Amino acid sequence: MYITLRYIRRLLIIGVLITCLLIITAGFLLRGSLPHYDGEMVVAELSAPVSIDRDTLGSVTLTGQSRVDLAMAMGYVHAQERFFEMDLMRRQAAGELAELFGTGLITHDRRARQFRMRSRAAVVLQQLPAEQLHLLDAYRIGVNQGMQALTVSPFPYLLTQTQPAAWRNEDSILVIFAMFFTLNESNIYRELKLSSMRAALPDSVYQFLTMQAGSWDAPLIDEPFALPKLPSITDINLQALDEHLFKDDHLNTEYAPGSNSFAVSGALADGAALIANDMHLTLRVPNIWFRSRLIYPSTTSSDHHDITGISLPGLPSIIIGSNRHIAWSFTNSHGDFADWVRVTLDEKDHTRYLSAAGWKPLNTIQETIHVRAALDEILTISETEWGPIMAQDHDKTPLALVWTALQPEAINLKLIELEHAQTAEQATKIAQLAGMPVQNFIVGDRNGDISWTFAGRIPSRSGNYDPQLPADWSISDTGWNGWLDAEHYPLINNPASQRLWSANSRAVSGNQLALLGNGGYDLGARATQIRDSLLARDQFTVADMQAIQLDDRALLLTRWYQLLKTTLEAADDDNLPWVAVMKAALNDWDGHAAADSVSYRAVRTYRYEVMKTVLNGFAAQVRQQDATFKLPRLSQGELIVWQLLERQPQHLLPVPYRNWEELLYLCAQVVAVQLQQNGGITERNWGEYNAARIRHPFSQKLPAWLAQWLDMPNDPLPGDHNMPRVQSPDFGASQRSIVAPGQEENGYLDMPGGQSGHPLSPYYGSGHANWVSGKPTPFLPGKPERQMKLIPAD
Repeated sequence: MYITLRYIRRLLIIGVLITCLLIITAGFLLRGSLPHYDGEMVVAELSAPVSIDRDTLGSVTLTGQSRVDLAMAMGYVHAQERFFEMDLMRRQAAGELAELFGTGLITHDRRARQFRMRSRAAVVLQQLPAEQLHLLDAYRIGVNQGMQALTVSPFPYLLTQTQPAAWRNEDSILVIFAMFFTLNESNIYRELKLSSMRAALPDSVYQFLTMQAGSWDAPLIDEPFALPKLPSITDINLQALDEHLFKDDHLNTEYAPGSNSFAVSGALADGAALIANDMHLTLRVPNIWFRSRLIYPSTTSSDHHDITGISLPGLPSIIIGSNRHIAWSFTNSHGDFADWVRVTLDEKDHTRYLSAAGWKPLNTIQETIHVRAALDEILTISETEWGPIMAQDHDKTPLALVWTALQPEAINLKLIELEHAQTAEQATKIAQLAGMPVQNFIVGDRNGDISWTFAGRIPSRSGNYDPQLPADWSISDTGWNGWLDAEHYPLINNPASQRLWSANSRAVSGNQLALLGNGGYDLGARATQIRDSLLARDQFTVADMQAIQLDDRALLLTRWYQLLKTTLEAADDDNLPWVAVMKAALNDWDGHAAADSVSYRAVRTYRYEVMKTVLNGFAAQVRQQDATFKLPRLSQGELIVWQLLERQPQHLLPVPYRNWEELLYLCAQVVAVQLQQNGGITERNWGEYNAARIRHPFSQKLPAWLAQWLDMPNDPLPGDHNMPRVQSPDFGASQRSIVAPGQEENGYLDMPGGQSGHPLSPYYGSGHANWVSGKPTPFLPGKPERQMKLIPAD
């Protein structure tokens, strides 16, 4: 017995020692991959030393003697702080994630590899100007030397038991492609569903559902418009459809990658223009952006360039910011920059297709997908002169994709030239030729001037076809005819209102709207709320502009609150427990998407349920031909539903409802049941649903106690879609900034998720608390807390 106890004691001691040794080893490995924050490091290719200062948040100030040296230093710093995230972006675009993570990502890689983005990146490099290639060369050198300087590879590679691959010039192009996917991809596939709708619905119904303008819009360039008429009973009668077609369907979510941006001229803001920007993206740890400041001598004067803003690890450029002369911002345009081409294959030889010049052979390419711990997979891709065949139309006709991202001349690093622009007018000319996803571009200068235009290359279309639907481009003079000349871009300089705004909704009208196309604009509720807030004041400070960014008033939901209240009162049945509880849930309504509001959650859920139920009726009509059909994003879905609720046409009422009052009543009952599933309705406040889920990419694969160490806190968050403070648990403002060029000391810049990607870094999660609370963080980096220097070999 004594021997057994002694043996067990020894095993326990050995186990504890092994555990301690593992913890110590893990700590050593983690510390070995920490970025360098102090001392001197040699980078042989530098022409002169570069100072790297970090403030208390880890904001980086790079000071050097040339822009090329700073590109090398940016690469060095980005690699040490964010290489794993850079790696994910290039692999996402190239379809190479399975090589790192195994079979779980093979589906993603199959889809992404059809675009052959790595091969296209190599073609882009061949047509870039020499000065841009020089910057990419310097950035690549910096990235690889930054990685080599780490004692241990970043911790994600230790967990996956893989080694990071060296950075190449084409990887920076892949990072640009990754942003094309983020900002454009959902709009591309939306058109396939529009084609199914067009084939299954009468014209009056299709036009009603796809109306391009509405009463919530707040375009910068406006023209009168007429709403389509309600479809008649002779065109569609939902009451006559089989009930099984009305299966419960998920309404297409109301958020898409976008942003808010607005500006006021210097006459309203103490001399210099004020520029506000909050770019909405999926939120993660660390944040996608990196706080950066660049200082280097001008080659044309005795001054220094001084640019502050955010960079995107993977690229040697500042994305948005201020250079002491101008400040600029972006929002996603949601125009139509991709077309599907109907491909006619030779019936006797499916390796040939019909083009405007006659029959041509398909270009067949084989791509090898490497899969970690599994066999490679060979993917065969067929390409036409227009692009790869990637889908089928509603009648099974093959479809080839034409997309700006697949055109080499649509990609460049011209955005870097904004660092030298002196005026808003100069900046718009640079932006229009920038090689990036097409964005709304708002810029202001220290003289007080403000401008708006589109940044990025816009295709010039020819032929009589609807760009929102697949078309036959084998017809002569049909398709894309190069690029729209910059002088034809919509442009506003110093509007009479002295105000500009953009929020992913329709910005233009008439012929200019036809020129840009509709890629699935957002409802204009955000833009309208921002516009009206701007028009309500005559003078603006940074605090005034920030108040608009943080505006969580639910103006769109006001009438939904009244509708739900009226529906419950009309029920006149307080004996039903759910009716009484729902009435009580509305008692704290104050018109805000506040975290502690029960009524906001109830009203918001009710709106979703009613819209889903009403619009699902039209989807049922299409399901007669396509059983799996789901509605795409409908820009004017709110307007469509309210026209029906107000006019209550019986033939557009979904089965099995007998009248519109019953539909509204039963939707309220469904909401009550949903909200009582985990307790009483009065306990279901908005913050419970809208609690932050801002996570590290690896945390979902780790035990909960480890995941909490990597993720940001689950803070209840105010705000929602369709208001300026856009917020969901994992989607919202990836940054908030306001700055006047020349007065950067008074500006602010907040970011979620922190600066560093290393969990032991003092800058992991830095600044996140300010983003949650809305406390402004100074735009300019603070006093240096850590200082290091990169020096040439000699």
